[in-house]
Amino acid sequence: MAIVAIHDTRLGPSLGGCRFIPYAHEELALIDALRLARGMSYKAAITGLPLGGGKSVIMRPAKAFDRTALFTAFGRFVDGLGGRYITAEDSGTSVEDMVVIRSQTKHVTGLPPKDGGGGDPSPFTALGVRRGIEACVRHVYGRDLAGIKVAIQGVGHVGYYLAKELHALGAKLTISDIDASRTNRVREELGATVVPNDQIFAQDVDVLAPCALGAILDDATLPQIRAKIIAGAANNQLAEARHGDALHARGVVYAPDYAINAGGLVNVHAEHHGHATGKGYDEKASREKVLAIHDTILEIVERAKATNVPSYRVADLIVEERLAKIPSTAAV
Repeated sequence: MAIVAIHDTRLGPSLGGCRFIPYAHEELALIDALRLARGMSYKAAITGLPLGGGKSVIMRPAKAFDRTALFTAFGRFVDGLGGRYITAEDSGTSVEDMVVIRSQTKHVTGLPPKDGGGGDPSPFTALGVRRGIEACVRHVYGRDLAGIKVAIQGVGHVGYYLAKELHALGAKLTISDIDASRTNRVREELGATVVPNDQIFAQDVDVLAPCALGAILDDATLPQIRAKIIAGAANNQLAEARHGDALHARGVVYAPDYAINAGGLVNVHAEHHGHATGKGYDEKASREKVLAIHDTILEIVERAKATNVPSYRVADLIVEERLAKIPSTAAV
């Protein structure tokens, strides 16, 4: 079963990745799609992109299946929406899957460079998260990343590239992942310390970077956290809004997930815009806009401190102010 959720199209057509993971039942898949679609609306608005928010999820079959046939059918589904939703990679999908979808619809991005695309957006997401971490570290500690201790939960696509970005700037890494092959690679390549998944939140580090699935900042994990900064790539990190309030009350600086992890969206938008205008994909312009995530995060955390308002709420207010200026008739 596939679900496409379109949250808001006042700023433009909705763009969001296709998540292809197992779900215990359809209700969980629907909830995930709805939460992620809202996050994409807010991500586009706070980053200044002319996009709305949408997301798709496909329930990964438990039994053997024909992957090409599945994504061919999904491509027809996307095409039937007439451009209101543009799809891309997400958890469980790849550049190769986007090529299959492209055989059925033009409303897809994240294509390989040989086809004029930007390829896997994960490195751009990681770059933006690194820039956001730099902003938070500058805000809290008044310094750069050299010697800063970072714990990364999840070193798959984005987490792996984030680890490389941070290592290159002298950060000391502690990592965890459910897949030992991933942690082994980061340990061997970057000298990271590996800890069990259930111990990653309690590490004595400066920054905690959640880079797995969402809703991991909850009643069980918050009491364990020793980091003064939480800044990672995972979507929907707060299980509930009250957990953002609790972090603020403790003086923990939280970089709102949809603001810090927008690098991938920036890149797939650059690809889509280049194709739509006939100008082609501009990697340099895309990187420059991703680097500016530093300034967005710094604005949020500084405003949160000045107004004593939780950072997640500050980010929401910025987005809501921008969306309120758009007439409802602008919806696509």
